[in-house]
Amino acid sequence: MKVHNFSAGPSILPKDVMKKAAKAVVDLDKSGLSLIEISHRSKAFIQIMEEACSKALELTNLENKGYKAIFLQGGASLQFLMVAFNLLENKAGYVNTGTWSEKAIKEAKLFGEVIEVANSKNTNFNYIPREYKIPNDIDYLHLTTNNTIFGTQIKEIPETDIPLIADMSSDIFSRVFDYSKFDLFYAGAQKNMGPAGATLVIVKESLLGKVTRAIPSMLDYQNHIDKESMFNTPPVFAVYTSMLNLRWIEEQGGIVALGAKNKLKSNLLYKEIDRNSKFKGFTAKEDRSEMNATFNLLDPSLSEAFDTLCSNAGISGLKGHRSVGGYRASMYNALNIESIELLVNCMQTLEEKN
Repeated sequence: MKVHNFSAGPSILPKDVMKKAAKAVVDLDKSGLSLIEISHRSKAFIQIMEEACSKALELTNLENKGYKAIFLQGGASLQFLMVAFNLLENKAGYVNTGTWSEKAIKEAKLFGEVIEVANSKNTNFNYIPREYKIPNDIDYLHLTTNNTIFGTQIKEIPETDIPLIADMSSDIFSRVFDYSKFDLFYAGAQKNMGPAGATLVIVKESLLGKVTRAIPSMLDYQNHIDKESMFNTPPVFAVYTSMLNLRWIEEQGGIVALGAKNKLKSNLLYKEIDRNSKFKGFTAKEDRSEMNATFNLLDPSLSEAFDTLCSNAGISGLKGHRSVGGYRASMYNALNIESIELLVNCMQTLEEKN
């Protein structure tokens, strides 16, 4: 039976990407050596890293615009720290839209004053705050563009002259918008880009070098830029697989084509959530994520029946986060619309039988 992977992450990747990555673990490009045993200083891996970085800039339309792409380790969790370490001199602003924003805020407070410019705590983060005032005396404004746990997504990027920073871990490369509005953005690979272990950071180089504190070598973005992501041994498998996946995105028609497909997928599922008498969406409709749909059964006693329907259909990874409960369908780039159609069918079957 085919398994339909709705996991929030580590998440589904294209089958072709996984096959090529698996082959490289045994023999990289007929070299007789495994990807995971070659030197990261070798010509073969340097070319892999260079392609991964260049494709990330190309796909976001940031090549030759003063931006650098680097691959690091530590996930978005380390970036919560590194952003503040490198950029927070006096005061920073954060829009708090849930768990990951709160974690970023916690780390930033170690380095200076942090203000919550806006938050959506009052309704358990089921919407994106709007019409907030951005202070003109902050070093940067930090956003989380998509929230995997609560299923919200920022649709319009605020206009500001303040440096704009974003955690894009769960929706990078999934939709069209102007990436040049951001001075720095980062993403753990394990959603739309690759396997766990690598983190992409894209930063406008002119943003750096302005804080007066000493920055430890390993946490200094400039060191990683100068060493072209080779300051220390990079996560070679995760970078290689991310490179393959960036190639795949390009082959699909880039972000424009994938964005259109993602909108079709999410619209199909949300339409059923709203139509079906047994379910209710968690998130405010205008802020619904195209990556993570959160929804609940109106009658919790039907959960066993619905879980069985999904299990029998080969649907995996649908359980919601404990903060929200219910269900969460993650619809990352590699998930086909057939999987959404199958889930919709299970929802309709539950309604028909109950």
